[in-house]
Amino acid sequence: MGETIRLKAEDGHMFDVYKADPTGKPRGALLVIQEIFGVNSHMRAVADGFAADGYAVLCPALFDRGDRNFEVGYTPDDIAKGREARAKVPWEAAVLDMKATVAALQQHGKVGAVGYCWGGSLAWLAATRIPGLAASVCYYGGQIAQFKDEAPKCPVMMHFGETDKSIPMSDVEAIRAAQPNVEIHVYPAGHGFNCDQRADFHAESSNLARERTLAFFRQHVG
Repeated sequence: MGETIRLKAEDGHMFDVYKADPTGKPRGALLVIQEIFGVNSHMRAVADGFAADGYAVLCPALFDRGDRNFEVGYTPDDIAKGREARAKVPWEAAVLDMKATVAALQQHGKVGAVGYCWGGSLAWLAATRIPGLAASVCYYGGQIAQFKDEAPKCPVMMHFGETDKSIPMSDVEAIRAAQPNVEIHVYPAGHGFNCDQRADFHAESSNLARERTLAFFRQHVG
């Protein structure tokens, strides 16, 4: 359904972006933020899914700053490669690329953000550091807790799995305490429960989280 385009961040960095358009006039726009596995087949499917729901979607290749055309699956070896690639991209650099992507989406009206895994943490930073977002949704962002005291500039929803081995419930409660206005949902699932290519995929939790996410975007984005 989609195509790859290229955008430029304000520091001059050029990066690839997966672009998925709806049929007809967009009801709004969404920045979809990758996991540590790159803009792989799952992330493209996620982008296509939101486009089918009526949104103009851009999913930037945030690893282009260190590893261009990075795309892996979900084996232990892939996870190790993803962590190595993630380590090459500072938070501030990823924010620059997301900021440029949001700017490109604003021609379609209000812009929301949704991110998964590493992208879930970045969806929080998008909410706190990028002006112009109408809403942001964070799926199991493991590093949100370290940034929990930043002030969001838009409404935020978060999804976590209660059996997530990489995000303790103490982190979720710390976020809840620091951000009482953020809507936080916890599911009987592990890390990556939204991804049907992962062992922790949990269909019931994934479907419920998506319903809540779409309702949130209908309310705040369009």
